[in-house]
This record gives sequence, C-alpha cells and structure tokens, in this order.
Amino acid sequence: MQRFLTEKRRQGFSGSSVHGMRTALGKVLQAAVDWNYLEQNSARGIRLGDRTPAKERAYLLPEQLSPLLTSLSEPCRRLVVIAVLTGLRIGELLALRWKHVDLIHDVIHVRETVHEGRFGIPKTKSSRRDVPMSQPVREALMVQRSERSSAGTESLIFTSRNDTPINPKNLLRRVLQPTCRRLGLPVISWHSFRHTHATLLGEVGESLRTAQAILGHSDLKTTLNIYTHAIPESQKRAVQKVADLVFPTVPEFSADTESGRAN
Repeated sequence: MQRFLTEKRRQGFSGSSVHGMRTALGKVLQAAVDWNYLEQNSARGIRLGDRTPAKERAYLLPEQLSPLLTSLSEPCRRLVVIAVLTGLRIGELLALRWKHVDLIHDVIHVRETVHEGRFGIPKTKSSRRDVPMSQPVREALMVQRSERSSAGTESLIFTSRNDTPINPKNLLRRVLQPTCRRLGLPVISWHSFRHTHATLLGEVGESLRTAQAILGHSDLKTTLNIYTHAIPESQKRAVQKVADLVFPTVPEFSADTESGRAN
C-alpha cells in the first residue's frame, strides 16, 4: 500500500489525489475487516506527505467577471452568477430543483448532485448544507422561474431543451471557455467559480470557518459538525458581501434575453 501510493506521488499525482486514493482503499479494506476477511486495515498509518495541489487553480477577479457575464448568453450567464455567488459545485447547481430553493428565507438547500446524468446525494455529510442567497442570486432564480412557470417543485431549475440535466462539459467547451479565450481571460473550468467564491470570501474578510461552512468542505478536527447547524448570520453577511463586491448594483435578468442552451 505504501509503495503504491508513493509511486503515485512520484508519477506526479498531487497529495490531494493520493489522499483520495488512500481514503477509497481504506474504506474497502475496512469493510473487509468488518466482514472478517482481514484482521487489520493496512491503509492505516500510511504516510502521504503534503496535500498541496499539483497546480494552482484558476479563479477570476471581480473586474474579470464583469466582461465575462456581459458576453455570456443564457442560461450560462445565470449559472455563472449563481456559481460565483454561492460556491456551489456544478453538479450541485445542476441538480437543484425548485423544492430546494426557499425564497422566503433566501436559502438554497443542497441535497442532490448530478454527474453525467446520474443523480445522487452529496458526496460527504458536510456537502449536504444550506447556502444563503444574496440578492443577485435571488433575482437570477426569479427570472428563471418566470420562464418556467409550469415547472413543479420536483422540476430541475436548469435543463436542456429536452428537459434533461444540462451537460456541463458541453456548456464549458461550447460557450464558457470560448468566451474566456475571446476576452483574453484565463481559460477556466466550472470549479474555478468555486475557487473564485472562496477567494472573494477571503477578500471581504470572512473567516475560514465561515468559508468552510458555505463551501461544504470537511474538516474532522474543527468543523465536521458545523454544517448541520442553523445558518449563522456570518454566512448570510458573507455571501451578501461577495455579491456587493461583484455587483455594486443588482443586475437585471431579462426574460427576453436570447437563450443559449446545451444538450
């Protein structure tokens, strides 16, 4: 086990990737111990070294977001606005149903995720969380709702023209990345908006503890149980500060905007 993981590090895998391998293998071996196939879990005690990412993640600054959002068509523009201002993973965002949006208390309930058309529960306990909505996010969702007035509570908020889950890779390759190249911006991924949100939370002076709760990161030593508590005021204040930083005035989301869809 140690040789296998050490070799992966030597091959250039990041510490985080190797840690994920050890975690997966450890769960399999622990099941074998529980079922009396093995006497001990050989994944325990493995030394992995640092977990520094292999390369620095791309993110956008507020002055870069403005021209990008101006150039994007719908629904890509609304997706980017919500991703930047909530820090949701793209699978969490595309799995949102209207029943997950509380417009009375301005909260998004993250309860599902989707990957390659398959729905499931969030990957960790901390990923199942409630994220406050800032005013621009609320406005984007309200306009989306007005265009889909016949949608029920179980309906997905964002769908393709066939009412199937949007393929984020298609939208990324056909719309988002070409727009970034045309504007001379970093060629980003959907996950870049999550890093952007985290960066902006730090920019407005919010604590790491608040950021971990909003993003749904796991930290067994300090924050594992935070995510099941009621949303503290610091989180609501934090997402509104990020919204104010990106949008000094609330943007308009016209229902007449030309729609750009991806299968």
